Amino acid sequence: NSSESHNCAKSILTSDRLQIVVTLSEFFNETWEAANCANCLKNNSEGLSNSTEEFLDLFNKSLTCFEHNLQGQGIDLSPNNYTEVCKNCNETYTKLNDLYTHLQRMNRQGGESAHSAHLCIDVEDAMNITRKLWSRTFNCSLPCSDTVPVIAVSSFILFLPIVFYLSSFLHSKQKKRILILPKRIQSNANLVNIQEKYS
Repeated sequence: NSSESHNCAKSILTSDRLQIVVTLSEFFNETWEAANCANCLKNNSEGLSNSTEEFLDLFNKSLTCFEHNLQGQGIDLSPNNYTEVCKNCNETYTKLNDLYTHLQRMNRQGGESAHSAHLCIDVEDAMNITRKLWSRTFNCSLPCSDTVPVIAVSSFILFLPIVFYLSSFLHSKQKKRILILPKRIQSNANLVNIQEKYS
């Protein structure tokens, strides 16, 4: 029906008691919004954004690398030796992790999709799956690159009180304490006792 009149839309969409078309339409729209699906698309929604395609490509490469290095071993949560996976897939996983961090930063500033807030659910789920496999299943870890600056700042803060008290000690005038003897007549204890007896 090509008619756009309000009555026509009302009769078609809300003619049944459950209003199934309207309910389904609202459900899909809410799901689309909650999953931030627009954040994976280009501005005009013609297809996936370049960054999303790049991420999904790296995600597939990571999974292929995991699979390739696990041939002959069963994937289970028992503590197996996965050093080959950690060593051979480290570069791919690091690139994927860095790209995900970059996408998060870009998305907060309103990147390709012009929608801010979270990344789309497909990208977030893909990264969660990869991180779970990498850290829990394979027990791999990435070296922390912020170790040196953290140690340097911590050391600086720890030495601040020492520097403060040392400089305070060296630059302040030290007052020598001089004992001043009293010029009063010392009372005789015996004389006091005698006076107490007579009084």
